[in-house]
Amino acid sequence: MPVAFTRFRACGLAALLLSACTDQESPQPAPAVNEHLVLGNPSGATTDAAKPTNYLLEKPQYALSYHRDRGLPNWVAWHLSPDWLGNAARQDDFRPDAALPAGWYQVQASSYVGSGFDRGHHCPSADRTRSAADNSATFLMTNMGPQAPNHNQRTWARLEDYCRSLVEDGQELYIVCGSYGRGGTGSNGYALTLDRGRVTVPAHYWKVIVALPVGEQDAQRVGREARIIAVDVPNDNDVSSNWASYRTSVDAIEQATGYDLLSAVPQATQATVEARVDNGPTQ
Repeated sequence: MPVAFTRFRACGLAALLLSACTDQESPQPAPAVNEHLVLGNPSGATTDAAKPTNYLLEKPQYALSYHRDRGLPNWVAWHLSPDWLGNAARQDDFRPDAALPAGWYQVQASSYVGSGFDRGHHCPSADRTRSAADNSATFLMTNMGPQAPNHNQRTWARLEDYCRSLVEDGQELYIVCGSYGRGGTGSNGYALTLDRGRVTVPAHYWKVIVALPVGEQDAQRVGREARIIAVDVPNDNDVSSNWASYRTSVDAIEQATGYDLLSAVPQATQATVEARVDNGPTQ
């Protein structure tokens, strides 16, 4: 065999071995974390349609866990920063969400009509004004829950306004909002379900807001002094318009829901901040 060929074969074998070793030793890039789930996926929701009570839907504008049998989200999470705010008009195009798995009932824009409950946004319309498309995404019915009108239009609206004021002051927020329980009181009285039983009326709505100065590596920047606002409000038309009177701890909401709300935050930090009830300013 010619010497030149022998050397070529040896070199080629060495290159293959080096390539194999390099492939084995090179770390694989970590999957990208959804912008809205930087602080964690509260219920471990997945895109497995065989788990219809905790089904993950990831939109560009927010992420959510959907409960097919309740006809509403378990929770919705979104990042709120100056980048998401602009001048887009409110679209008001309530509609069913075609992204749900085939065969699942799609709650309709008309499903709450005459019920005495609002189609209450989880991720608010006014938090997504960068473009008409972003705003329109908040009107999917998978982002809605039956909410007592005064709860929605006064208590919740004032809390949402306050959140946007924090962003205007140079903060970025990670917000997760959801509900639990069954049975609420709207403008027509008490109800357990709507839409012939296909939509559950929650007993409580809750929200957790993590406020940080604008920056990077957000989960790691949640320190023990971070401001975290947790609110739990009965779904009742007689609730106070003062959202601050319903402040509670993250621990209390986790106990009520069974979720792990800040799972991506270092454990030592979680133990401190989740036990605390916010007493900061409210306007």
